[in-house]
Amino acid sequence: MSKGAVVIVGAGQGGFQAALSLRQEGYEGPITLIGAEPGLPYQRPPLSKTYLKNGEAEKLILRPRKVFDAKDITLRSGARVEGLDRAARQVVIGHERLDYEILILATGTRNLRPPLPGVERALDLRTLEDAATLRAALDQPRRIAVIGGGFIGLEFAAVAASLGHRVSLAEAAPRLMARAVSPEMSERFRALHESLGTALYLGNGVTEVMDQGIGLADGTRLDADLVLLAAGVCPNVDLAAAAGLEVDNGIVVDATLRTADPHVFALGDCAAFPEARSGARVRLESVQAATDHARAIAKTIVHGTTDPYAAVPWFWSDQHDCKLQIAGLALPGDESVLLDSGAVLRFRDGRLSAVETVNDAKTHMKGRRVLAQDAAPTRDSLLKRNYDLTAA
Repeated sequence: MSKGAVVIVGAGQGGFQAALSLRQEGYEGPITLIGAEPGLPYQRPPLSKTYLKNGEAEKLILRPRKVFDAKDITLRSGARVEGLDRAARQVVIGHERLDYEILILATGTRNLRPPLPGVERALDLRTLEDAATLRAALDQPRRIAVIGGGFIGLEFAAVAASLGHRVSLAEAAPRLMARAVSPEMSERFRALHESLGTALYLGNGVTEVMDQGIGLADGTRLDADLVLLAAGVCPNVDLAAAAGLEVDNGIVVDATLRTADPHVFALGDCAAFPEARSGARVRLESVQAATDHARAIAKTIVHGTTDPYAAVPWFWSDQHDCKLQIAGLALPGDESVLLDSGAVLRFRDGRLSAVETVNDAKTHMKGRRVLAQDAAPTRDSLLKRNYDLTAA
């Protein structure tokens, strides 16, 4: 086991978990965790939900400062890494160079800012600072326009509507969460948001952000005092690319999450890795993937394990009183079967690819266990059992 310095670039949940897991696995060398945002590492998922309601930023903190001291983890917050020197094994922070034996890139993603006229008028929801700005803006009744019908846009819309604001949401795709869920689940959440009073404009992209609202492709104008841009994210790969590492919709890594440089790993939202079942290169935007990646990398560094990363992906989104949970990884074209329980089973080439549930943790956990098997069950085998995942 190497006892050289480990430097982790990115102090989100994945980067923090990597530092913690290294110590938990027995790593004795120096560990430095570098984050561009000020303060202690914190949870991002509540920013679009709970935090907007209660404003309790202290509850977002992953661990207090004393944990970093006790684990001998050096936290460099408010510091931006400007370059990587792979030949010298150094990261560049201003005029300073920091040596590493192992480098872990946990650089995450940033919000997409499409080249729309007036897009600079729209607010983001990515950081605690963004969320604080939005929360302050929700202190009085407003007309709100949301650009984007994915998880973040819908979570924010649900909170804003529940607080009494008049919300409109525009999505260029013909249905909500089209990349993530089945048409059946999209329809369920369309009905939910409309029941909350949110006006949905689907299949109607935004063409302009104006002083008092947004313009849509069909000429419709939605008046708004506040516009939230939630049109997706892109991975932060600039550091890796400038250092000569391969990037392709993320930092390219192998099945152990190591880049072509044996001294450099990548994890979480910025990592493009081979999916265990298909071998296809994927990039997952989820806390689960980031923390699982971190644990796997720590085991590789400390114990020299070469086991491929093969955890079943899972995702969740809290919208109003509905907890959407997804086990597995479906593609938009996968077939779907809607069960009487409201769960949706997804199938690709005749085999189970994902399980979607709402407020049904039991079925979600069954789905994760079934998908963790060496071979996912076939649709025919599940049909014979009336799609009972317990018997699969």
